[in-house]
Amino acid sequence: MTYLAKPRLHHPTLATNKVGYKRRDYEGKISTLCAGCGHDSISAAIIEACWELDIEPHRVAKLSGIGCSSKTPDYFLGASHGFNTVHGRMPSVLTGANLANRDLLYLGVSGDGDSASIGLGQFAHAMRRGVRMAYIVENNGVYGLTKGQFSATADQGSKSKKGVLNTDSPVDLVALALQLGASYVGRGFSGNKAQLVPLIKGAISHGGAAFIDVISPCVAFNNHPGSTKSYDYVREHNEAVSRIDFISGREEITVDINPGEVMDVRQHDGTLLRLRSLHPGYNPGDRYAAMAYMQRHHAMGEVVTGLLYVDPLATDLHTALNTCDRPLNALETDALCPGAQALEKLNASLR
Repeated sequence: MTYLAKPRLHHPTLATNKVGYKRRDYEGKISTLCAGCGHDSISAAIIEACWELDIEPHRVAKLSGIGCSSKTPDYFLGASHGFNTVHGRMPSVLTGANLANRDLLYLGVSGDGDSASIGLGQFAHAMRRGVRMAYIVENNGVYGLTKGQFSATADQGSKSKKGVLNTDSPVDLVALALQLGASYVGRGFSGNKAQLVPLIKGAISHGGAAFIDVISPCVAFNNHPGSTKSYDYVREHNEAVSRIDFISGREEITVDINPGEVMDVRQHDGTLLRLRSLHPGYNPGDRYAAMAYMQRHHAMGEVVTGLLYVDPLATDLHTALNTCDRPLNALETDALCPGAQALEKLNASLR
């Protein structure tokens, strides 16, 4: 089987961002996923977000596990660092890479099977430890590579393509991320690029553990009547809590907005996340209110999307471990191995 390759040459009139890259520079290989797969829309949103953020592709490390979703990093940021791990183990490999080189921007891409089943423990520890990363789950509620069995995120009462009813309670990764301490939590829909792009931009620029659950319909096995992860269902039941704009801190931005209509949230690195609340009184800075809001609307059969929670003063694992500013993989042998005397002192402190 052969695949068409994307042309290497770009038209000279294509727009460039502030670091001199064209949008095409953030693309990868041609997708081999099913036509209409929501995952391809997520890849397009990641490409757009990185281009708009003026990120140099070589500053990004993208890691994934196993599954349809974990194939997608091959379709974006072809000039970045990449590592495809084993099933469910992406978070621990990313944690190790992050500890070794804190200078890179880390993007973890996973699926509902990869993160909510075999990798659930890995997901939990990455969130509670505050590993600085943008963790994106491409959630379609089925195992696409093994022909459409229900995944752990499939809603109770939903039907498979063959008409089988799911009797198991779903794992809600958003609720878990909120409970475990993630400092940036959102949910998106692959069919809503206007909402998804700023959500991803905010996650990449966030100073701690950022998690986005993206409902991404599987056109082969989970896009039929009775599915709660189909295009039609999500569009009909989408409850958007916010409209989001991401604002870079590099330039002065002035707005003319009536009081109470906009919430500016300053991120750890100085950037601003601008949130326009569509529901009076919704506060994305209240973790427990966000959890209650999610549960209340889930009981009504609604899919809540938008930025659900953000901690403007988030810290990460490097802060907790008090690591040095210089990446560990750049330290000399004397700094990494200070000798027997230093080891004895360390052992004495643990007695």
